[in-house]
Amino acid sequence: MGSRDLGWPGHHLVAAAQHGDVESIRALLDASHPHVHRFARTVCLTEQDAEDATQEALIILYRKIGTLRASAALASWLFRIVRNECLRRVANARRRRHEPIESAPDTAQGTSTEDEVIERLEAERVAAAIAALPDDQRRVIILRDVYGYGGGQVAEALGLSVAAMKSRLHRARSALRAELLR
Repeated sequence: MGSRDLGWPGHHLVAAAQHGDVESIRALLDASHPHVHRFARTVCLTEQDAEDATQEALIILYRKIGTLRASAALASWLFRIVRNECLRRVANARRRRHEPIESAPDTAQGTSTEDEVIERLEAERVAAAIAALPDDQRRVIILRDVYGYGGGQVAEALGLSVAAMKSRLHRARSALRAELLR
């Protein structure tokens, strides 16, 4: 395996895939998979979520490669898909956890499109800051603050003492706060 095999697919392969060449599309999917999965493992909480986000990104790549405007944008396009998929999974898990059994739609307080856009942008900013944390800090903050598990549950899930979990959580929150205040 040469050093070229370790990098992202080249411009010619991407261009051929954009023009519908089936073998190029297959080669592009195969060559992109390890890079996409590696990134997904850094932004998703679980290996299963990372695998699912990777598959979602590759399915979108397969379906929409012809819409990609520049072959140089391939990596950022796929990473954005993965990040959004991981965020969606976290949001769905959190929503399911906090959702009442019988919930009626609240029409008294509607949200505007502007509010939704601002909320989405802020969520992306927070997710990017969490993704930038070291792996040990990222996992503890996601389990504790995103999923809302108790301290003992988080410590057990990560194989830590409660004191060690609290220490990591403090470091993670401090780093996250500093990043978001920038």
